[in-house]
Amino acid sequence: MAGTKAKQYDKTFLLDLLTDMLKIRRFEEKAAQMYGLKKIGGFCHLYNGQEAVAVGSVAAVDLKRDHVLTSYRDHGHALAVGMDPNVVMAELFGKLTGCSRGKGGSMHLFDVERNFLGGNGIVGAQIPIATGVAFASKYRGTGGVALCFFGDGAIHQGAFHESLNLAAVWGLPVIYLVENNHFGMGTAVKRVSSVEDFSVKAAGYDIPGRAVNGMDVLTVYEELSEVVEQARTDSRPCLLDVKTYRYKGHSMSDPAKYRTRQELEKYKEQDPILLLKARMLENGHLTEQEFKKLDDEMKHVAQAAVEFAEQSAEPPLESIYEDVYT
Repeated sequence: MAGTKAKQYDKTFLLDLLTDMLKIRRFEEKAAQMYGLKKIGGFCHLYNGQEAVAVGSVAAVDLKRDHVLTSYRDHGHALAVGMDPNVVMAELFGKLTGCSRGKGGSMHLFDVERNFLGGNGIVGAQIPIATGVAFASKYRGTGGVALCFFGDGAIHQGAFHESLNLAAVWGLPVIYLVENNHFGMGTAVKRVSSVEDFSVKAAGYDIPGRAVNGMDVLTVYEELSEVVEQARTDSRPCLLDVKTYRYKGHSMSDPAKYRTRQELEKYKEQDPILLLKARMLENGHLTEQEFKKLDDEMKHVAQAAVEFAEQSAEPPLESIYEDVYT
């Protein structure tokens, strides 16, 4: 079955997905290393393990008219929409060549040219913003759809329920994606939620709701392609409970002692990169040598991003007063 599914797509498309997921994985590993060396400060939330969600979703939209908004775990989404790894790493380093000139850091990546409206540092803050973006798209008649990513810890925010109700009442083209990695910081979903299938919450607003396997990039792509087209034509929101898993702690300060090594290893058996690799090998779209070459290239991309960031200038002292309203 896996082989049949991958065979529907041409090699170029599958390679693009694989490349983006490898780029994110190697970038995050390098970011973790640089954080350990104290070259990156502040908060830093890694995306290792969740690559299929951002990559599969972004592949299903048109970034010339659609928008992407996410939480503070935003490196993966930034790279998936096509941001330059050098610029992203420079932002993590707090350098002038970063996308926010070193002022935003890990949690506030942003690229208006690619319709990527951030990383947001406040839990759930992007949910009403994405709802407003969808309203603007509908009002202007652009045919655009807003993708709104957030974690399972944010779904209990009041802003989530208020946004879904408004989007349903006004018929807004927004897709709400819960990146359900099973832990809100260190707290398991089952300890804080009366339901573990978040897609059922959609029924309370009379909108479609689906559970999606977020470890499979092709499943994510197919599900998103369908609901995005529906939102584009019917101007109707949708809620997706995307089941995924993060290999690292909530942030760099989290040793993740609340889960067992056995649980972590079990999810690594479903690794989204290795799953796509296996399908491509089975269907003759990839060889082990090609995979190693591609992986080495992405490791080089991550290392080059670090070198670019290290060589970039610090923001000048006077810039501390720029972009301040009062």
